[in-house]
Amino acid sequence: MSHAQPPNMSAKAYQCLSCCLKDALRQPAQHARRQLHASAPRPARRRPAYPSIKQAEMEASRAREADIDARAAQLTPYTAREKDLLAMRYTPEQMKVIEAGEAAISPRDLAKQGRLRGDAFRPTYMDDFATLRPLVDKPMRLAIDDAQEQTTQTRKIRSDKKLAIPGVKYSGSGEDEDPHMLRLSQQTGLDRTEIRRLRVKNLISHRVVNQTRMGKIQSLYFLTIAGNQDGMLGIGEGKAAEDEDGKRQAMMNAIRNMRPIARYEERTIYGEVEGKVGGSIVQLSARSPGQYIPALIRLATLATLATRTDRPVLPGFGNRCQHLIFELARAAGITDLAARTPRSRNKMNVVKAAFQALTKQTLPEDVAKARGRKMVDVRSVYYGGQVY
Repeated sequence: MSHAQPPNMSAKAYQCLSCCLKDALRQPAQHARRQLHASAPRPARRRPAYPSIKQAEMEASRAREADIDARAAQLTPYTAREKDLLAMRYTPEQMKVIEAGEAAISPRDLAKQGRLRGDAFRPTYMDDFATLRPLVDKPMRLAIDDAQEQTTQTRKIRSDKKLAIPGVKYSGSGEDEDPHMLRLSQQTGLDRTEIRRLRVKNLISHRVVNQTRMGKIQSLYFLTIAGNQDGMLGIGEGKAAEDEDGKRQAMMNAIRNMRPIARYEERTIYGEVEGKVGGSIVQLSARSPGQYIPALIRLATLATLATRTDRPVLPGFGNRCQHLIFELARAAGITDLAARTPRSRNKMNVVKAAFQALTKQTLPEDVAKARGRKMVDVRSVYYGGQVY
């Protein structure tokens, strides 16, 4: 026995709520709003195809058009005389190109789209500015003139480059007016020229505070190095309330504290040395040039050394260390060096420990003298002084 489905039961009864809402929105409205007036509804009103133009805008547009017409009237085509003058300067092929360009460009478009100057400083004549006029234009400068002038200025700057002491004002050639430089020259025995050639660099600068019963007194601390890049090196500290005073004090102390640094072959140190200041330890190691010379270059070097006393300059190992020790080595004239800082890396202690290690090297001559021996350089005795 089969049961028939009721007539009011349909598939829509099993739809979800969202589907029912979608179907309701899709169905058109059964009862439209009744219009009780003869005019069209507001949404049905159409806007005009052209925007409304004010009278002032129309007058301005007419004035612009009149200006364009006046400019276009001034751009007349070339006359027969002008063409004859142009033919004296240009070739027939170039004249054809000029005539084609004049025919292709409309005077009105040129006056409308061009940018003609209307200021008071505009030239009163038509010119393409391709020719320099001696009475109007400035003389042309070539690239070689600029290069020569730049080279001259660079040489002048290098020749006038001097070691300026912070906080001291120089007036003209007033070298005698600088009491700091005079006093430093008397203490070190160096003249002004040698002092200015020194390599001076500030490595550390920070602010320090001293607590007193009157309160906190702030100062600026500076650590500076100085060297002649030929075996002399010194470090100096300065502390003052002003920036310039602290820098000058540190620089003066660094120049006063310069000491000789032993260098092996004028490029590296003797063996391995170690310096310790506070919790910082600096270990310095000598390095070889690290360059292989073929047999032909060896023979050429021997022939050169037979007539010359200086050694050939070759690229070496380099200063492979941190930047603080690198600056110390460069100021002392050391080119082949390796350094390690296994413990604390406090900047101030690292600089002091590296300077201590460089100044306490043990020389082979001192070791031979302490043992009562005589040291002989084998290379100078048996190999003619050949280093590598």
